[in-house]
Amino acid sequence: MLSDLDQEWEEVVVSFDEWMKGDLKNTCVFGQLPKLQDGDIVLFQSNTFLRHLGRKHGAYGKNDEEAALIDMFNDGVEDLRIKYLKLIYQEYETGKEEYIKNLPGHLSKFEAVLEKSKSGFLVGDSISFADYSLFEQLLNHQVLSATCLDSFPALKGFAQRLSGRPKIKAFLDSDAYKSLPINGNGKQ
Repeated sequence: MLSDLDQEWEEVVVSFDEWMKGDLKNTCVFGQLPKLQDGDIVLFQSNTFLRHLGRKHGAYGKNDEEAALIDMFNDGVEDLRIKYLKLIYQEYETGKEEYIKNLPGHLSKFEAVLEKSKSGFLVGDSISFADYSLFEQLLNHQVLSATCLDSFPALKGFAQRLSGRPKIKAFLDSDAYKSLPINGNGKQ
């Protein structure tokens, strides 16, 4: 999102050994990462980052109604993310096949919204933080199951369009992006 919105940013990757020392963990409000420092403000919780940066950089809709819809769609993406994380960290060996079998039921909701969208975005006529969040989940799911979007032309087109945005493409092609695993346990 930040790259696409012409913002400079730096990712600081914390090694497992550094995290286990506990010094950094003790500075985290909820005892966990990620952490966002934006000037003097320090935030925790990924969706808080998205809302903050969305407001700050014009990716939170044009009015309160659009903002409410963006929140709703982002919460829908979060529901999918929670299911995905449960699979990756708790049920990968026993649940992957069932998860992939049930995935169309989850993706179909987003497909229906994007099929009706004149702009190609979830809400309104410009990209929002919910679009970036959905895009990230689609990328992860395409690694899990390369064909998961084949029966969803609107979602597949959405992912292709976002992947083709010049600054997103540059980020996805970067060594920094390619060098990090999708999930901390190496399962994908």
